[in-house]
Amino acid sequence: MSARAPRHLNPWGGTTEITSTATGFFRVERIDGRWWFIDPAGNGFLSAGVNHAEDTDLKHHYNAHIWREKYGDRETWIRDGVVRDLTEWGFNTLGWTQQWVSGGGELITDWNKTFDLQHSQGFSAADYETAGMPFVQNLRVAQIEDWNGNPIHPDVFSSDWEDFVEYQARRVCFDQADNEKLLGYFMVDIPAWLPHASGSDFPTLQGHSPRERDERLYQVAHKYYETVTRHIKAQDPNHLILGDRYNGNKGIPQPVLDAARPFIDVLSIQYFTDERQNHEVMRNDLSTWSAGIDKPVLIADIGNCAPTELNPDRTALPDQAARGDDYVRSLGRVLGEPWLIGWHWCGYIENDARGWGLKNHEDEPHGDLVNRVRAFNETIYDVAARMSDA
Repeated sequence: MSARAPRHLNPWGGTTEITSTATGFFRVERIDGRWWFIDPAGNGFLSAGVNHAEDTDLKHHYNAHIWREKYGDRETWIRDGVVRDLTEWGFNTLGWTQQWVSGGGELITDWNKTFDLQHSQGFSAADYETAGMPFVQNLRVAQIEDWNGNPIHPDVFSSDWEDFVEYQARRVCFDQADNEKLLGYFMVDIPAWLPHASGSDFPTLQGHSPRERDERLYQVAHKYYETVTRHIKAQDPNHLILGDRYNGNKGIPQPVLDAARPFIDVLSIQYFTDERQNHEVMRNDLSTWSAGIDKPVLIADIGNCAPTELNPDRTALPDQAARGDDYVRSLGRVLGEPWLIGWHWCGYIENDARGWGLKNHEDEPHGDLVNRVRAFNETIYDVAARMSDA
């Protein structure tokens, strides 16, 4: 931890100025009107994380020599690369570690694809143990992602799907039940609760009017969240249900939020600001959704991009300094909100499928970006407290 870091941080990365009951696991609690993660030591915790840490980003033909010379094996890369970087930059959480591996990093536009366009495998349980820092776990219970070129909407009322969910919980959650470093479980990444662009939909939602679909949608979503949560809790009663990673830019159907409310602990939303959807729009959307179901918000994915040597066509922002300024503006706009309990940044290392990264394709930090990120992260508890009291 750098010398400028707040002196009141505990070993988890939480603030000792917010105290509550220590349970040995992460949980959420509202204290004096503000939501917090409560870390295993009983202190308030804002989850500042980084998504998409993937070692194969350093195994392309143009940079494999860096992997061989600098790391050589996965454990060394996790310890001396990922964990060292995140700690140095003021992050305290390993976010969703899967990485986009196909296409140019854009959502599918050709819906005649016959394959499941998806992400890398992500960290294993052993990888998380090597990292030794707070993390989140994904449980992919349905292949209904917006980015999926061939989505499969299951019949959530069927015994076959319930058997699959129960298997997933046994496979993943059983071994994590006593892990104090785990925050909780995500479900599906940007699930298509709104009609999917491919035309695919849940079987019982097809052929209805918009009003009828909304009524039936609540029943489908309620069964979905009830089933998944029940099987997670059967294997692991100790950790949070972080829910689906909703696509906030596309919108979230109210029937889905209403159905999820009894079963999730945290409202996890991806939100990317640009010239069409600015920071104030993001703040208003997140605030409305949070208030509607009385849940804290984790921004599950947020990021930006600028032209680089590897990705010269990424022109959303002019340069890395502008990226850093946008990090400060976008997160600073919501840091004082009583519903915000964290954010996970996209992403770690730039590659030619996902052009966004805190480091470039040669494993070097973008200094003008990282310096601004570090300075902001080192003051998040002070800023949150000051803005909350204002």
